[in-house]
Amino acid sequence: MGDLYGKLETDVPIKASASMFHEIFHKKPHHISNASTDKIHGVDLHEGEWGQVGSIICWKYFHDGKARIAKEIIEHVDEENNSITFKVIEGDLTEHYKDFRLTIQCIPKEKGSVIHWILEYEKLHDQIPDSHTLLQFCVEVSQDIDSMLSDIDEP
Repeated sequence: MGDLYGKLETDVPIKASASMFHEIFHKKPHHISNASTDKIHGVDLHEGEWGQVGSIICWKYFHDGKARIAKEIIEHVDEENNSITFKVIEGDLTEHYKDFRLTIQCIPKEKGSVIHWILEYEKLHDQIPDSHTLLQFCVEVSQDIDSMLSDIDEP
């Protein structure tokens, strides 16, 4: 019997500052569809305020060849460490996972920053593979956001 609990992590080096990247996910996730048009088709606020713990956000995205939806609650925000955690509460991921969280931490470097992604989950059964494709999706969205922020950042 396989393990039902999983944790995938990766680091994505980017040119943009940690604070600028964090602000997009924290306060302006609805702008991500402008940066990553092929992957993120829309982000809507369902309850609460952008960036507030307890607020509910609905993501419309395209992953593994399908249009998908994820409704997430903002579970934790650490502005000092540029970190935010989302917990999936409805949508396509709940077909395979009893529990699914995404944490994004933006770590400043001398030049640019590193985006540290953590996907933590509990599968409904042991036949479900670890979501390496979703982790790669997060990497690509990070790169798209970095490109958008780099364009804004240029003098």
